[in-house]
Amino acid sequence: MLEPRGRVEVLTNHVTSEGDRFPGKTYAEVVLQPAYDQAKAELLEPMMAVNKAHLIMLHEQRLVSEGDAALIARALRDLDLAGLRSSTYTGQFEDLFFQVEHELMALAGEAAGNLHLGRSRNDMGIAIYRIVLRDKLLQTIDSSLFLLEKLLRFAADHTDTVMIGYTHTQHAQPTTLGHYIAGVADSLGRDIRRLMAAYGNCNRSSMGAAALTTSGFPISRERVAVLLAFDGLIENSYDAVSGADYVGEIAAGVQLAAIGLGRFVQELLLWCTQEFAVLRVAAPYVQVSSIMPQKRNPVSIEHMRSLLSSCVGTSQTVLTMMHNTPFGDIVDTEDDMQPYAWKSLSTLESVYRLLGHVIATLEINRELLRSRAENSFATVTELADTLVRTQGLSFRTAHGIVSRVVKKVSEQGGSAQSVSLKLLKETAVEVSGRELSLTEEELRQALNPAYFVEVRKLMGGPNPQEVLRALTGQEQRLSEQRAWLIEKRNGMIKGQEQVELILASWLV
Repeated sequence: MLEPRGRVEVLTNHVTSEGDRFPGKTYAEVVLQPAYDQAKAELLEPMMAVNKAHLIMLHEQRLVSEGDAALIARALRDLDLAGLRSSTYTGQFEDLFFQVEHELMALAGEAAGNLHLGRSRNDMGIAIYRIVLRDKLLQTIDSSLFLLEKLLRFAADHTDTVMIGYTHTQHAQPTTLGHYIAGVADSLGRDIRRLMAAYGNCNRSSMGAAALTTSGFPISRERVAVLLAFDGLIENSYDAVSGADYVGEIAAGVQLAAIGLGRFVQELLLWCTQEFAVLRVAAPYVQVSSIMPQKRNPVSIEHMRSLLSSCVGTSQTVLTMMHNTPFGDIVDTEDDMQPYAWKSLSTLESVYRLLGHVIATLEINRELLRSRAENSFATVTELADTLVRTQGLSFRTAHGIVSRVVKKVSEQGGSAQSVSLKLLKETAVEVSGRELSLTEEELRQALNPAYFVEVRKLMGGPNPQEVLRALTGQEQRLSEQRAWLIEKRNGMIKGQEQVELILASWLV
């Protein structure tokens, strides 16, 4: 066992190798340098936007003089952003914020010190994170609308493409490919609405909360929010710097979207198999084997599946890092966590774009889909329904008759098309003791998958006209969501232009 003196010597040597001043070598390597690089790439522009908006408010509230405001504005204009983006972390400053503050003071002198009046790193940092997230959210929503458009167009083209629908992975009932894809589009539509709702909670200003209790200076929180194109304030100042649910809500929305889309992507992969042979992926999105000349590997869809899984994981990381943390300003929900939210949004956005292009170029084997529906037992629910409508049987009795018929025909290797009127009538007598008056024409109609689809015209059903009606509603919602997106982006542009015009007027 080491003597106490030996242990002290080991620790002393370790401290010496780390340095005796902030930041320690390993701390800088593990935490500060990665955070600095992320800040250069993602946070510099919104940091400057916050500086400019805060400066305008301070001047309007007469908290900085006209001369000082002009000096600071000129410094903000002359700051070497390109140099900052290409810089490396040296440890001279704790992070990018303090480096920017130092360079502004070098340009504007003591006047630049008043730029921090009435604010804190806390409220400023949260505002910056929210600006970054809202931009990434809008980009993701934009790409989701692109995918939605492609799905709706695809569904409209296939309202009469009859296919078998599955429950519990087994043949269930005839439907259409358009009906199926319209369902996928409805699911995507809910994902989009969740992301839009998350945007509404994200796009709120923390500025003016300062450290956590606001400020004794008569600043205008509302004015800064307007200049930064926020939709409003996070009113409670403690909540403004402590609440992390805005990013958690985004992560949850992204995670649910990725899970839902992954289910659809998995089905596409299944349908690509030669056993299913339902769809053919266009040449730009397949790869060949290095050894097997016949292969057309739908790797674009495979990559989407794995990317969506990674998206679920990075989203879960956000939620996990928030779990059991104190309600206050903490690093857990800031520099270390935010990149996972960015990555999850970026991944989902890229999959939306790629899937949209793949969907737009798919080739569908319509004839095979129809043939499979015709040569299955998927239509026999309608046969039971027909017996109820035309013969006055209860559904349970009709179900029993048809079930026994299916069993007899299956044992002989037949399909629904093999069901004869003679067999049906004989079985009806066996099950119910009743003679059927059903005609051959009524039997064949009941077993026709196209008829099955046609008569299911209730709201949400696969009837082609009903699907087109539903798609029209989805198209209208898509149009409204695009208008919302344009409005939000134009609001940001307008706010930025207003800020630049005000600052430019001081420098004339």
